[in-house]
Amino acid sequence: MAQGALSGLRLIEMGQLIAGPFCGQLMGDHGAEVIKIEPPKVGDAMRSWGQGIPLWFSVVGRNKKSITLNLREKEGQDIVRRLAEKSDFLLENFRPGTMEKWGLGYDELSKINEALIMIRVSGYGQTGPYASRAGYGSIGEAMGGMRYIAGEPDRPPSRAGLSIGDSLAATYACLGAMMALHHRHVTGKGQVVDSAIYEAVLANMESTVAEYSVAGHIRERTGSILPKIAPSNVYPTSDGSVLIGGNQDSVWKRMAAMMGQPELAEDDRYATHVARGENQTELDDLIGEWTKTLTSQQVLDLCEEHGVPAGNIYRAPEMIADPHFAAREALVTMDHPQHDNFVMQNVAPKLSETPGGVESIGPDLGAHNEVIYGELLGMDSQTRADLEARGII
Repeated sequence: MAQGALSGLRLIEMGQLIAGPFCGQLMGDHGAEVIKIEPPKVGDAMRSWGQGIPLWFSVVGRNKKSITLNLREKEGQDIVRRLAEKSDFLLENFRPGTMEKWGLGYDELSKINEALIMIRVSGYGQTGPYASRAGYGSIGEAMGGMRYIAGEPDRPPSRAGLSIGDSLAATYACLGAMMALHHRHVTGKGQVVDSAIYEAVLANMESTVAEYSVAGHIRERTGSILPKIAPSNVYPTSDGSVLIGGNQDSVWKRMAAMMGQPELAEDDRYATHVARGENQTELDDLIGEWTKTLTSQQVLDLCEEHGVPAGNIYRAPEMIADPHFAAREALVTMDHPQHDNFVMQNVAPKLSETPGGVESIGPDLGAHNEVIYGELLGMDSQTRADLEARGII
């Protein structure tokens, strides 16, 4: 991928599911050569995941090369060392201690390649009393504070319907890898990037901890609103609903005029951010009575005319049909050997000079054994056949 900002860099991806592989996806999207190691015969569990049809691996495995390797055997571990010697990054999301058990900890690998950057994603991080615990994204979301405030106030904590904790940890891992890469440019030496799921979630918790430590305030579940931020909510229309965010003072003035009630912007109950927050429920009811008299499209047209942020709540069909998505190429259609019309999200963020791209969907298991073992590591066909017969590759 000549136009990827990370072209020329090689990442060895170990582990499976989401928290590690999504980091590999991000780096592959921007041009890194990602060599994904999978267990022989079975592969990454993501190959069987998805809602209805198992298509998830086609997305998270995109732009990657798949090789099979038995990491529990010494010969498999020796092959990892050979790969690490020729690579810039090694990414893993096993339970802490697993890599060390295999003789593949950073202390050992850095002796082989002092420039290697080791990216480690786990539930609780590589140190601390919980480090050895098994950790999934859902647990990290709970311990990091996100689950408690997600959902309606009269119901138990909810979730976003996506693996947010895993994806956040993977994104921070990718960010950390870029920081470590800059450090390597300066010093010539690699280091360990330690991304914990619960800490990645915690990093996005805004001022919730400070609010408690200073004032004893604990944020609670509030459904579709943020307390004291008004107006910003989902409002009913005659044929559905729309989301409007008019909470900034200047925007609220335009919104009041848009509603044909400019006096609301001067009303003491709504004139300031603090006042609107104190009267949030009353204000939302008032706006809802107005939006109910219009269709969703009429509300959206008025909001666009008056510079008030608003939008529909999209599902996949609306994304695919939206002209803005199309104009920015936010979605990409790929060839798939089993399925027609395979559409998925494109690369983000967009870089002006080195945009990256999606060159391939998730590959078949072991599709690149020959090119990696044969060409990169120089194994002859007889050696490869012997290793395959013995279940090493």
